[in-house]
Amino acid sequence: MQRRENYLYVGMDLHKDTHTAVLANCWNEKLDVITIENKPSEFIKLVKKVDKVALKLGLSPIYGLENAYGYGRSLAVWLIEKGYTVKDVNPSLAYDQRKSAPMMKKNDEHDAYCVATVLINQLHTLPDAKPEDSHWTLSQLVNRRDTLVKDGIRLKNGLHEQVSVAYPSYHKFFCDIDRKTALYFWKVYPSPGHLKNKSAEELTAELKAIASNFSKSKAQFIMDCVHNDGDTIREYQESRDFITQSLARCLEQQKEEIALIDSEIEKMLRYFDYKLTTIPGVSTATASKLIAEIGDIRRFPSADKLARYAGIAPIKFSSGGKGKEQSSKQGNRELHGLFYFLAVSMVTVPRTGKPNQPIFYAYYQRKISDGKTKSQALVCIMRRLVNIVYGMMKNKTEYRPLMVDDDAAEEQ
Repeated sequence: MQRRENYLYVGMDLHKDTHTAVLANCWNEKLDVITIENKPSEFIKLVKKVDKVALKLGLSPIYGLENAYGYGRSLAVWLIEKGYTVKDVNPSLAYDQRKSAPMMKKNDEHDAYCVATVLINQLHTLPDAKPEDSHWTLSQLVNRRDTLVKDGIRLKNGLHEQVSVAYPSYHKFFCDIDRKTALYFWKVYPSPGHLKNKSAEELTAELKAIASNFSKSKAQFIMDCVHNDGDTIREYQESRDFITQSLARCLEQQKEEIALIDSEIEKMLRYFDYKLTTIPGVSTATASKLIAEIGDIRRFPSADKLARYAGIAPIKFSSGGKGKEQSSKQGNRELHGLFYFLAVSMVTVPRTGKPNQPIFYAYYQRKISDGKTKSQALVCIMRRLVNIVYGMMKNKTEYRPLMVDDDAAEEQ
């Protein structure tokens, strides 16, 4: 057991450009304040000053970093490589410590002192910081992909707005506005004026080079729709044509970038050797998000801990022996959302009338017949999925569906 009086506590408030450190002893006495820039050359200065104070007092330095996986990741990696003990302090803990004071104040020095106080009070329960490059790199790729997807939605909405004016019936001949053929069409023919003197045969030959299955009847249908729409040309049409062409070019580039990132993510997934994509409905993108949000699976001793981390395990609120379990609003909400949408896909029944996953669907219906609401039944599905994902990541096994009893895991 670590004895609190043997350590010099260094609480770190981390920012993009600068870090602030407060040195304290086990009696919460502030000993010194150090501010450094966020770069390795400054890390050496920090360590030298801390070691000097620690040597003078005969103590061992221990560092507490508020969110060691964000702005402080570089410092955390550097300190660990130098052999120092680094604890990860959740920002919510420092926030609660700050609010506990009779008069709340906020500045970098006080924030760092709150981190140091949390480090002192919860020394034996705080997790060690383990900022691994593999999980961090994968999370960066996932974040980059999510950003591009959101940009694509914004670009598509803008393209819909422009095309709906020039081609009111566009949805009849191009259901997906961002398909390869459609994007080529919007670039070359941003408005009906560009189709002037163009025959269906010429349009067919041109678009066949983009999509080999493009037919003459489709080209004639486009021409008929344009003719039936009437005159849609307005003033400053050239400028609006430019906007349409620009949006189409951006969407093409966005699709190319997503394809490159997907390829890079697949390389990273081969390094982890997890087989999450063998789960029905789990794509490469979903698997990468799960791994990035969960991190090192070894930090969770059981599936229950993972469920609690994801905010899926219920929390009991009681007093005087009375109370009830309620759904948790805490935990990793990104991970919670991933398990939720995966659970929805498991119990979805398509138009064919056959469930996507009969085992999960039967379990879902059984929970509803037991008196649970649909939302509560979905939570049960999410909890089973946590067991499955945890077991597959822990043992690096493939998905194996099994028919089992209600009280056991439905699949593993």
